[in-house]
Amino acid sequence: MTAVVTGANSGIGLVTAGELARRGAEVVLACRDVGKGERAADRIRGAAPDARLSVRALDLADLGSVRGFAEEIGELDLLVNNAGVMATPYRKTADGFEMQLGTNHLGHFALTGLLLPALLARPRPRVVTVSSGMHRGGRIDFDDLNGERRYRKWGAYSQSKLANLLFAFELQRRAAGTALRSVAAHPGLASTNLQSSESRMTHNRLTDAGWALVARLIAQSADQGALPILYAATEPDLPGGSYVGPGGFVEMRGYPVLVASSAAARDQATARRLWELSEELTGVRYLDDGQAG
Repeated sequence: MTAVVTGANSGIGLVTAGELARRGAEVVLACRDVGKGERAADRIRGAAPDARLSVRALDLADLGSVRGFAEEIGELDLLVNNAGVMATPYRKTADGFEMQLGTNHLGHFALTGLLLPALLARPRPRVVTVSSGMHRGGRIDFDDLNGERRYRKWGAYSQSKLANLLFAFELQRRAAGTALRSVAAHPGLASTNLQSSESRMTHNRLTDAGWALVARLIAQSADQGALPILYAATEPDLPGGSYVGPGGFVEMRGYPVLVASSAAARDQATARRLWELSEELTGVRYLDDGQAG
């Protein structure tokens, strides 16, 4: 099996890539920073010397990078759309999209579409899209999708995570008649560098200290947080359209179970509208036969 894991240089992505490799998969670590990706690959090899790994540059905030990455991928059985940013100050991607929507949703939308022909050529292809429990507070604001009139960093994050789920479920609907399974997962509250990205960008020591306290009191480890993603990626009988998360207190921690999403995440009219807009914005159009161009 060949797998691509985005954001595989740290946190949930690193654990996911490492466990897939340890179980015999050939894994492509798709990382914005290749140096960090190579160091992550070395860590994986330290625990699994026979791991088959490669590191490729992928900046989801740059559609040119996404296209270049996709052109280098041959056979592909599994795509894990894991990379993301959280609660960043207002800024734009290379293509002019609000950073959180552009990275978390539009970058992965384009990547999946460009890799779809390779996936559909395999007997049991699967796409896992990583969302968050914070999708429940999200709303797709089609009138101000890029937050140009009003930007709230946590609202933008929740919008992007809702978009992840709308995409995962709509991809499954559109994949009907093919072997592709599109599923989603969330890690609960896991202690990773994603949370500290907010304080790094704002240079807010108080925020950093706050996250450290939360991590000590509530959060589970990255190893535990990766379990729902690994379950979604490897459970053979998991139906397409499933959503996996931790089974403990308010889905913040615990072992993987099937979880419910918000009603907004299952709204097919919103999903279709977002899909069509995402095609227009990225220039990646999924055709009726499941291919993309």
